[in-house]
Amino acid sequence: MMTKALRDKIVESLTSILPITLIVLALALTITPLDTGVFVLFFIGVFLLIVGMGAFTQGADMSMLVIGERMGASMTKSRKIWLIALLSFVIGIIVTIAEPDLQILAKQVSSIAEKTPLGSWLLILTVAVGVGVFLTIAMLRIVFHIRLSILLIVFYVGAFIASIFVSPSFWAVGFDSGGVTTGPMTVPFIMSLGVGVASLRAGKEGRDDSFGLVALSSVGPVIAVLVLGIIFKVNDLDYAVAAAPVVGDTRDVLLQYAHGFADYAQEVGIAIAPIVVFFILFQLITRSFRKRQLVKIIIGFLYTAVGLMLFLTGANTGFMPIGRAIGNSLAGVWGGWLLIPVGMLIGYFVVAAEPAVHVLNKQVERMSAGAISAKSMKRGLCAGVCIALGLAMLRILTGINIFYILVPGYAVALVLTFFTPDLFTGIAFDSGGVASGAMVSSFVLPLAIGACCALHGGSAAFVMTDAFGCIAFVALAPLISIQILGILYKQKKSKIKRRFLTVEEKFLQYEVD
Repeated sequence: MMTKALRDKIVESLTSILPITLIVLALALTITPLDTGVFVLFFIGVFLLIVGMGAFTQGADMSMLVIGERMGASMTKSRKIWLIALLSFVIGIIVTIAEPDLQILAKQVSSIAEKTPLGSWLLILTVAVGVGVFLTIAMLRIVFHIRLSILLIVFYVGAFIASIFVSPSFWAVGFDSGGVTTGPMTVPFIMSLGVGVASLRAGKEGRDDSFGLVALSSVGPVIAVLVLGIIFKVNDLDYAVAAAPVVGDTRDVLLQYAHGFADYAQEVGIAIAPIVVFFILFQLITRSFRKRQLVKIIIGFLYTAVGLMLFLTGANTGFMPIGRAIGNSLAGVWGGWLLIPVGMLIGYFVVAAEPAVHVLNKQVERMSAGAISAKSMKRGLCAGVCIALGLAMLRILTGINIFYILVPGYAVALVLTFFTPDLFTGIAFDSGGVASGAMVSSFVLPLAIGACCALHGGSAAFVMTDAFGCIAFVALAPLISIQILGILYKQKKSKIKRRFLTVEEKFLQYEVD
């Protein structure tokens, strides 16, 4: 029987996914007509996304967030720096290897896979070690009270310096890797670790330090992948343009989803198994949870697994083909310039369909005691991603070098850290990793690839330099938009404080008179 909490989550996911569904429907009925089979795949995918996101967010609330907070608090209570560092490194590797989006990216970078017997696992392990190292740095930052903005400036400058020594065709994949790493499996667990560690420090500092783990965990893979490119001296990357699925009748639709369920059930199983094993070991050592809590966590794990399986199957089987088809069709309308407004419209609504975004927004509202509402966070993210995808589509049409946008974009974001409250800096850089999740990988990136193939005759070189990179843009945009939101919040708070002081002064003057 469906619980009220789960029903509420499904209704919430319906309101998030409905706008993007209506946009696709409007496009399909007007300027980008689609094959019936692809359209049927899409509508089944919509249903799976709604149910899957609802179950996943409910499961994350019941299991991942609870476990992460308790682990973070227990690690800090031990007061052993070596133990905090070791556990952070291991957790970072475990949750990253588990991330489904990373598996998809690794299979597409064939140039590196062919250079070693490890194949695509070389890239996966490189990214996982990058996250492990930087999650350790993020945890130690909280322990030693190091300001987040200083670390962000140092590491992002380091990333851009490292990029000088690799091929330009490798830049987009390097910066995209930071976005795909922090997906639906990684974000809830890493964010709750930060909340657990910071909970032992009372007051404003503890609240501010609860964010920033995802931010540093996002820059780690960028540096790690760029270093990998330097080591293997990668000059050109190959992309095998996958053929669109042939869907002639309902039987073909059934087969597509049967394969999808089988593949993603296996991926989700691989993703959750290490976290479950780690949780069992933690429970055996610390005895932190009572029997009733354990039952709730187990149910939460089941919700998480089933929800993520449904979501990934719907996103990749239903949304990926329609994304490619729409991108291909839009490229032929008005010389492709319609891609920009459509991309911006999709960008505004697609971020609300990311499961990890819901987790972040709720966590922000809770940790700020309601001062920063989930609604204002959602608006800030939507506005940022809207602009990001407009720029991504402009780059496909014009071939602008990705660094002409990334370098000034990150420069602005890092300068804003000096004017933004520390809490908002952590939230903004966390948001960058969270916004670029499963929906961007399975819908927006295929749309960009479809447009790029249509404009450049299916050239793999243009796909790697122009289509890839849109995930990096999505990861960049919230860094600026949320920090601007923080500056506005700071000004509003100062204005209210001044009004209060003015009223108090008048009252005191009245008493004197």
